Amino acid sequence: MVRVRPYRRGGWEVDIRVRLPDGKVHRERTRSSASSRSVALRYGEARARELLLQGVPKRREEVPTFSEFWPRFMDGYVRANRLKPSGVAAKESVWRAHLRAHFGSKKLDAVTTEDVQRLKHVLTTRAAKTVNNVLTVLNVVLRKAVEWDVIERMPCAVRLLPIPKPNAQFHDFEAYERLVSTAQGLDPRAYLMVLLGGEAGLRCGEMMALEWGDVDLVKGQISVQRSDWKGHVTTTKGGRVRHVGMTRRLAAALQRHRHLKGKRVLCQDNGEPLTQKIVQDHIGRAARRAHVRDGVHILRHTFCSHLAMRGAPARAIQELAGHQDLTTTQRSMHLSPAALEDAIRLLDGHSPAHLRGDIVEAAGTVSVSR
Repeated sequence: MVRVRPYRRGGWEVDIRVRLPDGKVHRERTRSSASSRSVALRYGEARARELLLQGVPKRREEVPTFSEFWPRFMDGYVRANRLKPSGVAAKESVWRAHLRAHFGSKKLDAVTTEDVQRLKHVLTTRAAKTVNNVLTVLNVVLRKAVEWDVIERMPCAVRLLPIPKPNAQFHDFEAYERLVSTAQGLDPRAYLMVLLGGEAGLRCGEMMALEWGDVDLVKGQISVQRSDWKGHVTTTKGGRVRHVGMTRRLAAALQRHRHLKGKRVLCQDNGEPLTQKIVQDHIGRAARRAHVRDGVHILRHTFCSHLAMRGAPARAIQELAGHQDLTTTQRSMHLSPAALEDAIRLLDGHSPAHLRGDIVEAAGTVSVSR
């Protein structure tokens, strides 16, 4: 039903009542500035047909501010998708340290590209990777708001900073052997940590979470299936279980280290799990005494690089390291300056004894077979 009557301030009031297919009655009253009653009536009838065919449009709620939307984002996206505790903590840290101060009181659809540029300017003293982490969280929040129909479209452009590919550090053969020997003389746990990182490619959290049930001394194999982050035990970084064969000295070290203090391979004297700081302290002390670079993750790069220099295919290294894509593996594979020099000497017709095996392509080097 459509009724038209004169509006007290001029024009016409169009009163529309429509019974929708679900049985509900929808009413709209609007003012029309039409020149005549018949024109206003035609508008009302057209609007009534539109409501019957298309239904009542959903009224968009008022756009929330960043501070209002943030808990919804954390619950509806971060926690709902079961991100790892480290990922949850990282996003909360970005919010507290950066996004809340710059965007907390802003409505989601009011963020401009210039606002993003101002944020970049404020963070000029921070590393490019840190800035990109902040920008990535900002981008995901806004995209989820669009996806959940909180805002109609992305209100701004979020462009990451270019980051040059870093040269991952690793120990060459001589430096690694010096580190192994030094760690062995310091502490059995430090020795085992160095071997787990340098000869099995375990990350720090994977070392901490390794259990005796994951170690098969008969098969000579380790199953890497969990990681420990600040007491939270989760899956590995790639989310997949991987199986790594043991070198002879790693197997021997594990055999000698066998204990009944608990199910963890590496633990404190009272059986309590290790913390990340304890692992870093053990490896750091050994590295300083061996006069090599300090760092737990350097051992993992050493694992990949030594495999490459010994002739292992890149695809095999990817599986052993548990990388999700080959690009990550290639960034971790490096050849020592001595190995590169010996490879060039092959063009002179020389074949150094330690290059009698295959030299595979790694980090842009050319594959040469004997």
